[in-house]
Amino acid sequence: VQLQASGGGLVQPGGSLRLSCAASGRTISRHAVAWFRQAPEMDRTFVAGINRSGGIFYADSVKGRTTISKDNARNTIYLQMNSLRPEDTAVYYCAAGSSVISSALASQDAYAYWGQGTLVTVSS
Repeated sequence: VQLQASGGGLVQPGGSLRLSCAASGRTISRHAVAWFRQAPEMDRTFVAGINRSGGIFYADSVKGRTTISKDNARNTIYLQMNSLRPEDTAVYYCAAGSSVISSALASQDAYAYWGQGTLVTVSS
C-alpha cells in the first residue's frame, strides 16, 4: 500500500483545513487507519484513528474540533480540522495497517504503511 498525504498549508488561528490521504496499490477498506502528527522537536503523536471495526478515536487535544473519515470507494482517508490553534502546527502523517488491534490504534509501531507527511502551519 502506498499512501499520499495532501492538503496541508498555512491557516490562521480559528481556521479549518481538510487533509487527504489517498491509498494505492491495495484497498484499505479493511485496514485500521490513523493520523499522527509531529511538531518541531517533538515526538510523533496520535491524532485520530479508525479501527478495523469502524470505531473512531481521537486524542484529547483535538476532540471536538477534528473529524476523521474513510471513503472506501475512493480508497482515501480524511482529517477535517476546525478551530485550529497554533499548537496544531505540525507535519501530519497518515497511516494504515491490516493487523492493528484496537488497543494499539494509537501506537505508531502498529502501522505498516505511512504517507510522506503534509505540513500544517497555524499562524497569524
